[in-house]
Amino acid sequence: MENSSNSSNMETKRIMTFLAVTFIITYFVEIFVIGRLAVSADPAIQAVFQFLVASVMLIPSIGVVITRIITKEGFKNLWIKPNIKGNIKYYVFAWFGMIALTLIGAAIYFTVFPDKFDGNMTYLINMYKATGQNVSAETLKSKMFIQVAMAIFLSPILNALFCFGEEWAWRGYLLPKMMKKFKLLPMLLINGVIWGLWHAPLTVLGHNYGLNYAWFPFAGIFAMCMFCIVLGTIFSYLAIKTKSCIPAVIAHGSLNGFAAVAMYFTADGGNPFVGPGATGIVGGSAFIVTGVILYFLLNKAGLTENVTEESF
Repeated sequence: MENSSNSSNMETKRIMTFLAVTFIITYFVEIFVIGRLAVSADPAIQAVFQFLVASVMLIPSIGVVITRIITKEGFKNLWIKPNIKGNIKYYVFAWFGMIALTLIGAAIYFTVFPDKFDGNMTYLINMYKATGQNVSAETLKSKMFIQVAMAIFLSPILNALFCFGEEWAWRGYLLPKMMKKFKLLPMLLINGVIWGLWHAPLTVLGHNYGLNYAWFPFAGIFAMCMFCIVLGTIFSYLAIKTKSCIPAVIAHGSLNGFAAVAMYFTADGGNPFVGPGATGIVGGSAFIVTGVILYFLLNKAGLTENVTEESF
C-alpha cells in the first residue's frame, strides 16, 4: 500500500508540474509577446503574430519534456507508437471523420438558417480584399475544389508538427495519468476544461470567438472549455482505443485544416457561438452527438484494461 501511495503521489506531482510549466510558459508568451503584437496593423508583424499563435501549440510538449526531466520520469511509455495494426478504422475516422462531422454540422446550420447561406462566398472575398486582392466569386469557385481537396488530404500532414505539440501532451501524457486517478466522466470533463483554459489568453485576444460579444471574454472562455470537452472526448477515445496519441494528432490536424470551409459560404463568417463553424452549438452539433456516443462506448467498455502499465 505504501508503494502504491507513493506512486500515486508521484503521478499527482507530475501532473501538477506539467500543468504549471505548460500554463506558465504559454500564458507568458501569449500575454507578453503575442498580446503586444496583436494590436499592430503592420502586415509583417501580423505575419509574425500568426506564426507565434501556431507555435504555442508546441508548448505543451515542451512541458512534457521538462516535466519528465525534472521529475526523473524518463522517456518510457510515451504513447507515440502508432499501433496501426488492428486500428485502421480509428485512423480513418481520425482523418476523414472530422471532415464529415464538420460538413454535417454545417448542413444542419444552413438548414436551420437557410438565409445565412451565401453561394457568392462574400466572406471569403472580403478576406482576400483585406489583403489587397480583388477576387471574383467565379474565380473563387474555380479554386474551391482544389482548396477543399488539399484541406481533406493534406491538412493532417501539414499540421502534424504543431498538432503533435498539443496532442502528445493532452492525450499522450496527461490523459493516461488522469485515467489512473479519475472515473471516465470527471476525467473527460477535467481534461477538457484544462485544455480550454489553456486557450484562455488567445480567447481574450479574440481568437475563435472575436471580441464583440456579450459577457466578453468569459462567454468565450466558457464556450472554448465546452468545445474542448467535446473535442477532447473524441480525441481521447481515439487515443485510448489505440494506446497512442497519433490518431488524435491526425484528427486535430484534419479539423484545423477544414474547420473554416463552411464559413466561406456566408456573408460574414457566421456566429462562432452558433455556426456554421464547429465552435458553434449548431455548427458543432455533429461533434457534440459523436462525443456523447463515444463517451457511452468508452463507459460501456470500461477503462480498467486501459490503465495497466503495459498499456503505456
